[in-house]
Amino acid sequence: MLEIRRKRKDSPFSQEAHSLVGETPGQYLLGGTVLQVAPRLVLCTEMSFLDLNFFSLGMWSLGAGALGAAALSLILANTDLFLTKSIAATLEFLEEIELKTLDNESPKTFKARELWADNGAVIMAVRRPGCFLCREEAAELSTLKPQLDQLGIPLYAVVKEKVGSEVEDFQPYFKGKIFLDERKKFYGPQKRKMMFMGFVRLGVWQNFFRARNKGFSGNLEGEGFILGGVYVIGPGKQGILLEHREKEFGDKVDPASVLEAAKKIKPHSSTSEGK
Repeated sequence: MLEIRRKRKDSPFSQEAHSLVGETPGQYLLGGTVLQVAPRLVLCTEMSFLDLNFFSLGMWSLGAGALGAAALSLILANTDLFLTKSIAATLEFLEEIELKTLDNESPKTFKARELWADNGAVIMAVRRPGCFLCREEAAELSTLKPQLDQLGIPLYAVVKEKVGSEVEDFQPYFKGKIFLDERKKFYGPQKRKMMFMGFVRLGVWQNFFRARNKGFSGNLEGEGFILGGVYVIGPGKQGILLEHREKEFGDKVDPASVLEAAKKIKPHSSTSEGK
């Protein structure tokens, strides 16, 4: 409700009007006119200003809270708290894995134990053949091929799928034979996945830049979220001498550790009794 009283300057009541301005609540002077505003409107106006201040404060609080939550999420994503814990594989588990040759005409199915039965083996479980990080790790493992050959230890790899020419395109980076593990057993016993959280991890970005700077490139074909690993397995029942589980994208094995484990492989004659 707004009441306006117009007072002319030459009005006999002009002095009275001027004396009321600033003294009587709800009266305002506009030029030569005295405005009489109802107290209810004045109160509502003051409350509107208060509501606006509270709204602004609330928005700032929400913004600060969102930033804090984002920062906390980023910090936690770079820890190991939310990573799936790996379960160490046993020799008995690995021995019974069924693998297939990649011969398109007549693929052969066999037990994985055949790979290391006589001389042991170094086996890479490839996360994705088209991944440039996997190609980097494969190339580094392949630098050990001459030394492994001297020790009589073969170098193998397994893939979880065959998509187009991905395996063929991977072969130039890997100097050993490659087999198909359709059931993804070499990626277990408990399969571990890294989804999009991997792209906010500092270590992953460091791995990206490291591989790129070395000139490796790749594509996005195939499944790449199930993490891979590397095994060094002795012949017969000597067992697993090294098991590297990929923790995040590009977490490659140390070739020196692979060679050190390979040198521990005992001749087949000393392990044949335990077969």
